[in-house]
Amino acid sequence: MPLPSSPRREWRVRRQRHRWIVVAIASACTLLLSLVGATPSQAQPATDTWYVIQSRHSGKVLDIQSRSTENGAGLIQWSRSDSTNQQFRFLDAGNGFYRIQARHSGKVLDVFQWNPDNGAQIVQWTDTGEENQQWRLEDLGNGSYRFVNRFSGKALDVWEWSTTDGARISQHTPHDGVIQQFSLIPVGSGGSQPPPAGDALYVAPNGSDSAPGTQSNPTTLTSAISRVSAGGTIYMRGGTYRYSQTVTIPAGKNGTSGDRTELAAYPGETPVLNFSAQSESSSNRGLAVNGSYWHVKGLVVERAGDNGIFVGGSNNVIERTVTRFNRDTGLQLSRMASSTPKDQWPSHNLILSAESHDNADSDGEDADGFAAKLTSGPGNVFRYAVAHNNIDDGWDLYTKPDTGPIGAVTIEDSLAYDNGTLSNGGQAGNGDRNGYKLGGDDIAVNHIVRRSIAYENGKHGFTYNSNTGTMQISDNVSIGNEQRNFNFDSGSKSVFRNNTSCDSGSNDRIIGNSDSSNQWWSGSNGSRCSSYSGALGWSFASDGRLVVTFGGRAVTP
Repeated sequence: MPLPSSPRREWRVRRQRHRWIVVAIASACTLLLSLVGATPSQAQPATDTWYVIQSRHSGKVLDIQSRSTENGAGLIQWSRSDSTNQQFRFLDAGNGFYRIQARHSGKVLDVFQWNPDNGAQIVQWTDTGEENQQWRLEDLGNGSYRFVNRFSGKALDVWEWSTTDGARISQHTPHDGVIQQFSLIPVGSGGSQPPPAGDALYVAPNGSDSAPGTQSNPTTLTSAISRVSAGGTIYMRGGTYRYSQTVTIPAGKNGTSGDRTELAAYPGETPVLNFSAQSESSSNRGLAVNGSYWHVKGLVVERAGDNGIFVGGSNNVIERTVTRFNRDTGLQLSRMASSTPKDQWPSHNLILSAESHDNADSDGEDADGFAAKLTSGPGNVFRYAVAHNNIDDGWDLYTKPDTGPIGAVTIEDSLAYDNGTLSNGGQAGNGDRNGYKLGGDDIAVNHIVRRSIAYENGKHGFTYNSNTGTMQISDNVSIGNEQRNFNFDSGSKSVFRNNTSCDSGSNDRIIGNSDSSNQWWSGSNGSRCSSYSGALGWSFASDGRLVVTFGGRAVTP
């Protein structure tokens, strides 16, 4: 919630010294860039014109959330409607800076609470004329502009490269990526939203390798991958694509840190990559993402002979995918080959708003929903992900001595349920059947698991699986798992805070740093369990967040 005016002023005074340091650094950087000729030219928008401000990355426009007129209402992106909460004008603030005013409220864009950090939220606030409300427009020479705040020196940025309605707009260190590039469309000019990326390659089930890849004459996925340029876009039209061999984004076929290469479902359509022609074999993966700096979004990958989606590259975003009915783990992060050196293991990948279910191998022992195991590097994150009805575990972070520790993984705001039993009721005796399996073979890795839910899995909800590291296990909920909701046995050094356990098959086993903020199961439910009664439900919100309900009531762990 926004701070009241008096505390906000007091907070601002306390940060004044930090503020001037940040401004001085930003000014010095700007001067240095100007000396080497790298500073974009300064734009001068008309001050008597209302504009729609459109993201080059997503095609969506800046929008004050829920048409609020209150101080602190967030700036998001949304599909264009030309409503007044999507219209802005530029008020001259002097020295080449402008205040950006929302038409519906009369308030201006503001770096919330004078926060100088990357990721700080942009909101609307009463016009005070101060520097956290002043923006410089940099003309990038491609019809787009970058908006740089005078106080922080940081630029407007679409959070985590999202293309969905409701994604928040924050600030980040300026770079050349399209998530910081916006066009100005005068209201009433007829400047309608352009079609997705005019230079994109289009793929369809009936496409041909030799086709140019236009909307009217689409190509194939394998051809498009070979032809797309770094930072380019491949759109897959809806329908079923049938393959008998792995579709590979090869190592070295990379995007850039400022502009990922996009492989995405065409808006409003669902492409299904079907690999049922493959036999069950470790060499028969579905989609292999061995390149780096890719953004894969909106695809369904099913019935591969091994992993549905295999990620061997780094710095990729895998978003809104569904991996189902594959004959090994649905989505797995591991090294590309046995010869891949450890410093090239897949690192810093984000798995976002993804679902993985009903993956099952013939012996029922290996097919998990998601895995970063054996040979994955540091910095991999699973967020808003759902693993259910897989024959083995929901998540598997297994390690073994001959390859040593993997990089620490973060799992947050996610859900694992009914793992160990397929949707059709099928089971296999060899599966581990845990919700979150977090290690192996007494190897220490300091994973982070927070704000996640384990529900009615066939063995444990959360288990250390002999991980002797100092894991951070916080704000999680575990309900009705067959054996223990939380199983952290001898050797665990993990830290437990504010976890809740209800209706466990057996008493929780906790060895590590645990305090009274946790509510463990020891034969009866604690007071917090009443919030988690009734049937489980879940969905993804428009901005990709996972919404979990019990008895129709939305809950947060």
